[in-house]
Amino acid sequence: MATAQEAAEDDHSAVLEAGAAGEHSVSGGSSRFGAAVGVEVTPIENWLEVEFGVAALRGSGATEISSDLVFKVPYRLSPTAEFMIGLGPFVSRTVNSPDASTAHGIEVALDFMFWPHKEFGWYLEPSWSRAAGSGERTIGVTIGLLFGLH
Repeated sequence: MATAQEAAEDDHSAVLEAGAAGEHSVSGGSSRFGAAVGVEVTPIENWLEVEFGVAALRGSGATEISSDLVFKVPYRLSPTAEFMIGLGPFVSRTVNSPDASTAHGIEVALDFMFWPHKEFGWYLEPSWSRAAGSGERTIGVTIGLLFGLH
């Protein structure tokens, strides 16, 4: 059985993320909750991680489907914990609503990953985003499980 330190040192080819997500519009006061999945790869070890994520959030009688591509700089906090700060674009589409629309913008994310075991762990990812056209600002948080892929 691998120790926690060996788990952190044995990098994965990709990390699958699955969790619950929520966001609140700072501009308009509405909240949405739902599920999120993502995959993260490391093209440049100890320098760059890239995450592609998709979320389905429901609130105020509408469903929002969004995707993002976040470029992150990793920092090792301990043998089993990592912190990343990232920036990237997002696209979202509101469906099942009379106000169906598409928005795009920029997202800033902080990502805390904890690996108590070699193959799985958990994460907490607070974020802030701003839509380009409307200027809508949202704060969000995603929490879930991590699965290391080889």
